[in-house]
Amino acid sequence: MAVSSLSIDGQVHCPSPSTIATELAGIPSTMSSLITTVRTKFLDAIRSVNPPGRWKILVVDEHSQALLSSVLKQFDILEENVTLIESITSHREPQQFEAAYILMPTTQNVDRVIRDFANGRQQYLGAHLFFVDGLSEQLFERLTASPAEPYLKGLQDLYINYWAIESNSFTLKQPESFFSLFSPPRNDAGFKPARDHLEEQLRFSSKMIANVCISMNEYPFIRYYVPSHHQPLGALKPHANTRPAPPPEPASRWRTNLARGQQAREYESVEGDYAAKILAFMVQDALDEYKKANPDFPKPSDPQRPRSTLIITDRSMDIAAPLLHEFTYQAMANDLLAIEDGNKYMYKFQTAVGAYEDKTATLSDADNVWTAIRHVHMREAIDKLMADFNQFMQDNAGFKGEGAASLNDMKDMLANLPQYQEQREKFSLHLTMAQQCMDTFERDRLTEIATVEQNCSTGLTPEGKTPKTLVEQMVPLLDSRDVHNSNKLTLDFVSARTASDKDTKKKIKQKQGSDEEYELSRYKPLLTTVLEDHVNNRLDPTLFPYVKDAPTLAPAPSLRSTPTPQATSLRSQKPSWHRAGRPGATAQDNKQRVFVFVAGGMTYSEMREAYLLSKSLNKDIYIGSTHVTTPRQFIDDLRVLELGGVGSRSIPNGIGPLLDKKRSPQEFYDQRYYSRDPPARAALPTQPAPSTKGRPIRPSPVPSQAPSQSSQISHTQSQGSSYGEEKEKKKKRFFHF
Repeated sequence: MAVSSLSIDGQVHCPSPSTIATELAGIPSTMSSLITTVRTKFLDAIRSVNPPGRWKILVVDEHSQALLSSVLKQFDILEENVTLIESITSHREPQQFEAAYILMPTTQNVDRVIRDFANGRQQYLGAHLFFVDGLSEQLFERLTASPAEPYLKGLQDLYINYWAIESNSFTLKQPESFFSLFSPPRNDAGFKPARDHLEEQLRFSSKMIANVCISMNEYPFIRYYVPSHHQPLGALKPHANTRPAPPPEPASRWRTNLARGQQAREYESVEGDYAAKILAFMVQDALDEYKKANPDFPKPSDPQRPRSTLIITDRSMDIAAPLLHEFTYQAMANDLLAIEDGNKYMYKFQTAVGAYEDKTATLSDADNVWTAIRHVHMREAIDKLMADFNQFMQDNAGFKGEGAASLNDMKDMLANLPQYQEQREKFSLHLTMAQQCMDTFERDRLTEIATVEQNCSTGLTPEGKTPKTLVEQMVPLLDSRDVHNSNKLTLDFVSARTASDKDTKKKIKQKQGSDEEYELSRYKPLLTTVLEDHVNNRLDPTLFPYVKDAPTLAPAPSLRSTPTPQATSLRSQKPSWHRAGRPGATAQDNKQRVFVFVAGGMTYSEMREAYLLSKSLNKDIYIGSTHVTTPRQFIDDLRVLELGGVGSRSIPNGIGPLLDKKRSPQEFYDQRYYSRDPPARAALPTQPAPSTKGRPIRPSPVPSQAPSQSSQISHTQSQGSSYGEEKEKKKKRFFHF
């Protein structure tokens, strides 16, 4: 199909290539990137280890290795004079190098470090310990009182235990939290174990959120969402098994009214134990604990940055946003295509000889094509893709002609560009994704479905009138075999939500869109209004109270310089192009930061709004959640909500059996990051044991005999070394390039 005939909404607003270039150039790139922050923390830790012999070994566990891989390539690590990367759970031969350990602060890992230097063993010449999260005092004392203590050359907590998925977005990778938060206990006896489990998970999440603030050098004001139209949900629903003891009768002569009043307040407080409130107070406790141990936190900036704010809400505030189909490129692709973990996509790539092969692409901030179009409407994304492709053809391929006029034209022309492999792969990837999205869009009748969704969620037709034919529009779709069952459920949920969610709409008023909006993209997440109202000091303090400190009511200096908001909301603004923040960029203008956390899952539409609002409100807005959800995943989760997630795609076994006993934070942490030790080595055959010289070195994650060729490092092992002698400890290695 020709691109010029593609239309998702019936309204086509196609910016010219010159307009695209202008908007791209106008996007500020001074916002500090979460990805860059985590990457820099890891690199600084590795670089701080400077042994006399220059080279060092990196020791990781399963989780820290995954975090490292999310922001650094193996080549980047080896470039920092790392000659070998080893897993702490593998069998490792003693080495004559110092080692940098980057580990999760679990009891298991601490014991493994101790074993490396106990019972006459010396795994490395020295150990530099870096823990991804804060190490507990108990484990610190365990380390310093162990045989490993003489070999410890340093210990540092990095506080980067979170997943930076985009420059301004992060997740905790906890899809199970949706069920912990909202699944009702099966029976009365299940309320206390369910609440205990939820509080354990919220405390764990609070530490990860605190990690974000600490790594960004922010000690924020904290606000949290308190709904006024419903009681706490799930395990937090008031129940006799979770209430404190009721206050005594006033006839008790030995009990003061003050003491009785305290008990009454504790008894009644259960009515207001909302998840966002509990989480907010836990985050405050975690930050206060860190500040107590580090009085200089946060370190002053020059010029001084205004104190930030952290807004904590949960998925119940806006259940329409995860239900509705979105037609911006990133949201549509994750909704309709088989994208794994939000960034891995397998597709067919046509080689220079015409054969097709499977390729797995990573959708990240490193892909400039992806970052340029991910937040714009699919129609405009295709236009941008075509404009860039035609420009590329003219600049690099000596192309003569009219250029590509359709996606099929692009497909044919890409096959004739064998000399531009990298660019061919990028264009081929996004061409394939766009085409598959459009095919699914037409096959699944999403135009009709999305029309009903928008009319229900906004309460208005595209003409601005009250919809009066919703039933007539829905019945044929619900009866059609061409409509996927998940889309039928979406229509059912959205129509029910329209009638039941009026109280939230009254509290957080949604502004209506303008005539320039796409008909199928009129709904804006409620989070947009929350952020706009917060920045402009209009956010209802009863709906979003502060944990303790609150800024003065007078607008801060940075707010006075903020452009005056227009009469219409962000609905009326034209879509704009976005790209990743400049690598290593620093916020030279010291904009005030706003952090938003959505417990129970955030949507790609909310992530997009954070980018848009950062620009329009002149703030640096960061958004995070327990996980990212899509319409299909959200419907799937709702389907098994009462089963505690059993049978869901995200956690097929559900949240699992609940324990009768509440675990300590360290016990929860240890179980969360539990990893198996390797099986015991097989007994040596009954032969004379080989000498140390001739003993082969066992394989490790990176071959020890031959470091990666990309690092261009090789070394020669000394023979007959004795690891217990001080002379041999200091012996230098020789390397050549």
